[in-house]
Amino acid sequence: MDNRQPRAAADSDRRRLLIVLGVTSVYFVTELVGGYLTGSLALLSDAVHMLTDIAALCLGLLTLWISARPASSAKTYGYLRAEILGALLNGLFLWLLVVFIWIEAVGRLRNPRPVSGLGVMAVAIVGIGVNAFSAWTTSTDAPGGPRRGMAIRAVFVHVISDLIGSVGVLASGALNYFTGWMQADPAVSILIGGLVLYGSWGLVREGMDILMESVPSHIDLDEMRNDLLAVSGTEEVHDLHVWCLTTRQIALSAHAVVAPDADRDRVLAEMCHLLQTKFDIHHLTLQLECDNRREREPEHF
Repeated sequence: MDNRQPRAAADSDRRRLLIVLGVTSVYFVTELVGGYLTGSLALLSDAVHMLTDIAALCLGLLTLWISARPASSAKTYGYLRAEILGALLNGLFLWLLVVFIWIEAVGRLRNPRPVSGLGVMAVAIVGIGVNAFSAWTTSTDAPGGPRRGMAIRAVFVHVISDLIGSVGVLASGALNYFTGWMQADPAVSILIGGLVLYGSWGLVREGMDILMESVPSHIDLDEMRNDLLAVSGTEEVHDLHVWCLTTRQIALSAHAVVAPDADRDRVLAEMCHLLQTKFDIHHLTLQLECDNRREREPEHF
């Protein structure tokens, strides 16, 4: 594999993430100021929603930076898990903010406060443009360039939810301005809070799965076992483990019993090629055995 390809992909991801991070951060501040000046809870809650994008962007950039740091004798995997801890902290912090927003929204539903509907609509229209630009930036692979990484694809999902949130804020401002329905603002803020929970839940769940060393959701362990058994000379596969080191790297370990007359080097080479090409697993440890030691080993899948 050409080492320049992953480096070029990382550089492409980094450039796009930095562009979207800059645009998103400026609009985040705009919504905070706009929400304060107009008295709109919907704008303030949508600003909190923007934090999910900023968190995802920062974590993506952190991942790219950490991946370049070498491992050491004290940290043989390097600092790959730092992004997971950051994701969990960001997710829990966002949940706490949503609780405060919902408490305030319920209070405003009971006792509505005046909101500048025209100002809310103006800020929301800017938000639709900003999020549409960010969605376009992260939606496709660069022409003639490397394929989007997982960080870019995750940010695209966050940006789409923000675009929906901006449309909701625009609707609340329009209802307030044209009909005088002041409860529209806190009602929309409750819906946006739900979007924040939806966007951050995936972040927290993925972090917990990685820390629990769960099998990645896109890996079918039974299919993998059958593929390994299909390698000529393989009699049994046991003690098979697949887990995420981080969102970009998957690790595997397994014991394989091979026939006494099989070419062990060939079997190992074919298994490695299979795991690298079909399952995109490059950090792997395969123990080949002629004598089946399964009964003398700890019970595993």
